[in-house]
Amino acid sequence: MGKLNWISSFEDFANGIFSKYKVPGAAVGVAKDGELIYERGFGHRNVEKSKEVTNDTIFGIASITKSFTGVAIMQLQEAGKLAVDDKVITYLPNLILGNEKHTRQITIHHLLTHTAGLPPLPTLYHAMRRTMEEDSSVSEKQRDRLLQHDPIDNNDQLIKFLSELQIDLLGDPGTQFSYSNDSYALLGAIIEQVSGQRYDEYVTENILKPVGMKNSTFDLNIVLSSPKATTIYATTDSDGEKEVYASDTWWDSKAMYAGGFLRSTLDDMMRYTEIFRNSGQVGDIQILKAESVKTMIHPHVQFQENKFYGYGLMITPNYNGGTLVEHGGSLKGVSSNFGVIPEKGLASVVLTNLVGVPAFKLMVAAFNAIQELAPETPLSTYDDYELSSEDYKKYVASFESGEGAEMSVVKEDHQLYFQSEGKSYQMRPVGEHLFTINMNESETPIRFLFNNEGDLSGLFLGVRQILKQK
Repeated sequence: MGKLNWISSFEDFANGIFSKYKVPGAAVGVAKDGELIYERGFGHRNVEKSKEVTNDTIFGIASITKSFTGVAIMQLQEAGKLAVDDKVITYLPNLILGNEKHTRQITIHHLLTHTAGLPPLPTLYHAMRRTMEEDSSVSEKQRDRLLQHDPIDNNDQLIKFLSELQIDLLGDPGTQFSYSNDSYALLGAIIEQVSGQRYDEYVTENILKPVGMKNSTFDLNIVLSSPKATTIYATTDSDGEKEVYASDTWWDSKAMYAGGFLRSTLDDMMRYTEIFRNSGQVGDIQILKAESVKTMIHPHVQFQENKFYGYGLMITPNYNGGTLVEHGGSLKGVSSNFGVIPEKGLASVVLTNLVGVPAFKLMVAAFNAIQELAPETPLSTYDDYELSSEDYKKYVASFESGEGAEMSVVKEDHQLYFQSEGKSYQMRPVGEHLFTINMNESETPIRFLFNNEGDLSGLFLGVRQILKQK
């Protein structure tokens, strides 16, 4: 497939996604062996003023920030200031997660790999309260949740909040994976403790500036005053029809910067991908030693078929003869993904200004197209699994995340349906206690979890364990 053909193939697919999800604006880039071979802005950074997206439009990147936290931790390990096998209480002695015995076993490695035993917790809501309570797009239900606790504005308040929570731990450290914003917020606190700098200052001085990411910042005031910044957008349902509208309030949290609050551009993020493509080197600067990069992209813990977590990175070991190293982000006004296939010298970045857009699918479509695959080719496929309608009864329940998500599994007409946020998805059995649903342009697995007594205890959706309602 020639250059024009793969670009045409990708753009046809991408424009279909942008139209379906009513995406105001997006930026997409692809590089080969460190050379940018494709970059394009789609749509507008401000629809109302007809301002187009460019390669230096500033977007939120949300949880892609976790990979920067991983880089920072590895830099500090190289400097001899910490080790990933160190106990977390060495640096945060006032922290209690669940109980003291459990907390004493948690290492930095467990935080990096989301295996500290923490379920989803409400911390992020209260950490974003200062900006969320100013936001007219926040629902009454969300406002009620915000008022359940004082704002969390700093590390001391973060540690106090977590230590006072009644946490239903998922298991001993290292035994259970569940994606945890709290774990990365604690890594940010450790970085501050060890470096003697604020987290954002450390990342700016030791990653952003050396890489040449001149338009990237944690400072929301800089974003809001920049003519390069995108407007962010929100959605509302009007008579069953999704409406997209400009909603200027960016959600922010200094206490949880390390989990997801960097803002960046396509050009800057394409430079950043070089760390993982080129063994830690960007241009003439060695950001990380090659060995540290290997540790970051190692598949430390498996959470889906052919999907693992490294340090601030998700790893798919068998993707068309290469290893896909990537991470996404989702927050109000943000759907993002970046990825690298080191063996093939490929890198890609997708940034958008609306939540709920399948940015991962768009990134994979770009990788697929340039490798002469159909853009829509999925990473994984699942075979049917024989299960009788009677067996479905054991899965019928309601589930609730500490982050506020509510969902249920119901049985109707000899079928199981997963219901969440007013939508219903038919479930297809593909393995023991394993089903898939078609959501966000992908076949998404749902695995049901049972305790030692054989009772349903929760489900694993995406990257999180969601506990059954008591």
